[in-house]
Amino acid sequence: MKPCVVVAGPPGSGKSTVGPLLAAELGVPFRDTDDDIVARTGRSIADIFATDGEPAFRELEEAVVAEALAEHDGVLSVGGGAVLAAATQERLKGHPVVFLKVGFATGVQRVGLSTARPLLAGVNPRATYRSLLEARLPVYRAVATIEVDTDDRTPEEIVSAIATRLTDELEKTQ
Repeated sequence: MKPCVVVAGPPGSGKSTVGPLLAAELGVPFRDTDDDIVARTGRSIADIFATDGEPAFRELEEAVVAEALAEHDGVLSVGGGAVLAAATQERLKGHPVVFLKVGFATGVQRVGLSTARPLLAGVNPRATYRSLLEARLPVYRAVATIEVDTDDRTPEEIVSAIATRLTDELEKTQ
């Protein structure tokens, strides 16, 4: 059993908005690994980062993503940094992975540089966000089978673009 599609991208790319809409469009269930982490631990992601540190969070995230990839057969949204783990990159092979690409200005506007996002808390969240986008871009592109630009598009337009691309990919394999 494989997910219909895995949705990945940096903070502010629209994973939490687009994922459920895409699942509804495809008529399949939606699952978000960040929600799984919160449900499993009873703690917010910000709290896990602050209390246990990023390495502990990433270890937990890797395990949760592995479980979800094995169990879920709908649309699966993974946390922005989930694709950084080599084991996760390997597990994503053979799955359709949609990279929701977002530009710096749009991403900053969407995330609001909120301290609820642990990686953006600090002295200069704009610079942190820019370096995060630049560092992760090659990883997102390496794991993605489909890349969709989200800037200047409504969630519905993004879902439509993904659905069209998924249909095109399916037709190529048949």
